[in-house]
Amino acid sequence: MAEAVANVARRINATVEEGKDSLDLSNCQLISFPDGVFKVLRTVSENISIVTLADNKMKAISSKFFSTFTQLRELDLQGNIFTKLPDEVGEMEHLTSINLANNSFSIFPEKLTEIATLERIDLEGNSITELPLEKLSAMPALKWLNIKSNPLSSSIQSALHSPYNFEILLTTE
Repeated sequence: MAEAVANVARRINATVEEGKDSLDLSNCQLISFPDGVFKVLRTVSENISIVTLADNKMKAISSKFFSTFTQLRELDLQGNIFTKLPDEVGEMEHLTSINLANNSFSIFPEKLTEIATLERIDLEGNSITELPLEKLSAMPALKWLNIKSNPLSSSIQSALHSPYNFEILLTTE
């Protein structure tokens, strides 16, 4: 565990010292976003546009995360155990890409449909059965939705054969 903590500290310090626009805490055995990180990054959080928290053991992410990283363009949360996102995700004004693949979502996180800038949503390998197709269709920037390997209901599967103004990746049987 001490090694994991040291690894997180090294990566955070590199982000601060090098003035990077990205923070990569993937494969760090995190079960939550460390509270102390907010203090360390407060001077540079406005510059950070890419955060990767992939392949950890996270079940939840706090609303404080979204209010801290307000300039986020890309967020990678794949390979965790998320079942939902806080409502504050809908307030992300610059987010263009979110990767939620291989998590534990059973319900599509509808707050994502409120993000006008969102172009790419990856939800491959979850347990989603229903999609808010009307809301997705109304998203102005959406170009790509990956819902492969989800147990979509037959009515949703049928509805997905209609043309949409974004690309839909499905598992073909």
